[in-house]
Amino acid sequence: MIGGWGNAAYLVLLLIAVGGWLLVEFRARPGSTLRAMAAWGLIFAGAMAVAGLWPQIRNAALPQALSVGDGRLEVPIARDGHAYLTAQVNGVPVRFVVDTGASLVALGRADARKVGLDPDRLAYFGIAQTANGRVQTAPVTLDSVSIGGFTSRKVAGVVIDGDVGTSLLGMEFLRRFGRVSFEGGRLILEW
Repeated sequence: MIGGWGNAAYLVLLLIAVGGWLLVEFRARPGSTLRAMAAWGLIFAGAMAVAGLWPQIRNAALPQALSVGDGRLEVPIARDGHAYLTAQVNGVPVRFVVDTGASLVALGRADARKVGLDPDRLAYFGIAQTANGRVQTAPVTLDSVSIGGFTSRKVAGVVIDGDVGTSLLGMEFLRRFGRVSFEGGRLILEW
């Protein structure tokens, strides 16, 4: 609770300092002070908009997986340390984070719907430990999962009963590659 009071005291002191400066400046030069306040207000609003939209901006700016030669795919590692790629699941594109710590392919409810599964009709009797805590899971078998020129059939997966930001591409699919490695800021998949 001390941290809360310290933060509140800091904000009060900051407001007093900025408010006092604005009062002095406004009395001396009201027109230019109003322009400066408007400019800083717009800068602040723009910064808040960018901060709020950052996940969408980051996902749009992430480099896409590159196919390098026959039977090889290179996936750039994002700034957050994860490898993201889009795979075709049952013929439908789904955005994944590659997760070598996940046993199976784990779909969120929204992605499960996209690929033709009905999350409301599944039996959620499994439990998985995620970064956000324990979640219930329903086992599924995906007809096909494809990345680049590589396709695997009858892939075991789960649908997570809860909100997940991005579906997970786990070891059940990754172990089907001849080689999976991390080199020079890239995930290398070879088949």
